[in-house]
Parts: sequence; structure tokens; C-alpha cells
Amino acid sequence: MVTTLSNIGITIPIFWLGFLLIYIFGLQLHWLPVQGYTSPFEDLWLNVKQVILPVICLAVFPIASTSRQTRSSMLDVIKKDYIRTAWSKGLRERLIILRHALKNSLIPVVTLAGMGLSMIIGGSVIDETVFNIPGMGRLAVQSVFSQDYPYVQGIVLFVALVVLLANLITDIAYSWLDPRIRYS
Repeated sequence: MVTTLSNIGITIPIFWLGFLLIYIFGLQLHWLPVQGYTSPFEDLWLNVKQVILPVICLAVFPIASTSRQTRSSMLDVIKKDYIRTAWSKGLRERLIILRHALKNSLIPVVTLAGMGLSMIIGGSVIDETVFNIPGMGRLAVQSVFSQDYPYVQGIVLFVALVVLLANLITDIAYSWLDPRIRYS
């Protein structure tokens, strides 16, 4: 079931999911507002309600791809000799899975998560357009169309710094997950 939901989450376009969520939760059920942004300092509850649908749209692809990658990494690691040795020593299943298998299978997952940050930033442009949120993605698109180069340069610099920081954190996480990896 998780694999099927992951495959659906990877293949569904963000804008289509956004329209579907707006139709179901905003127009049919009237549970959540369908557009706009209110500062949490003005009205926290309205802000939370307005953020739920865009966050779901931005989170579906990363969660689905991470679960698929985790599953395939775990299937690779679970067949290794040291896992078989841990089973033969009589260690508990929870200890084997958490301490040995999961920790060693997380390196590809961490790589994917680090790369996923740029996908989230790119997806925010579509998300902000669908939900009519005044954000950095919409500002970037409007700045490109109005040929406002200082804004475009500032946004590109900010995105580049965020991606650089995400890559640095990813590399630091490698050495924490696998002690054999050391940077000098």
C-alpha cells in the first residue's frame, strides 16, 4: 500500500493536486480557505488553515520519493552479511533494524533529501500561483517578466545559498551516519 501511494505521490503533478485539494477541501467540504495568505501575527488560526493545502502539495513528492528510496535502500542493506551476523548473534529485530540496517541505508536517503530542497523551492513557484500566495517564487516570476534584474539576481543568490547550505548539511550528515566517511 505504501509503495502504491508512493508511486502516486511521485507521478501526480503539483498543480493538479492543488486544484484537486482546493475542489475537495475548499469548495465541496468548506473546511479550508482556497487562496491567500494571512500573517500569523494577525490571525494564527486563519494562517494555519491557509497553509495546510500548500504544505500538503509541496510535501507529497518529497515524502513519496523518500519512502521509495528508503524502501529500496533497506532491501539492499537487509541482505548484507553484517545483518545476517546480527541475526545469528540473537539480537532483537528492533535493534537490528534501527541500529544496523536503517542507519546504513540512510545515506542515499539523505542525498535525496538534500537534493529535494531545490525541488521544493522550484515547486513553490507553482504552489504560490495555484493558491494565490504572495511569496518568493511568484516574485521571481514577476521579476523575470518585468525584467527587474536586481530582484532576479537577489532571488537567485538566495536560492543558491540555500542549496549550498543544504549540500553542506548533507555532507555533514554523511559523516555522522557512517563513521568511515571522514573529511579532512
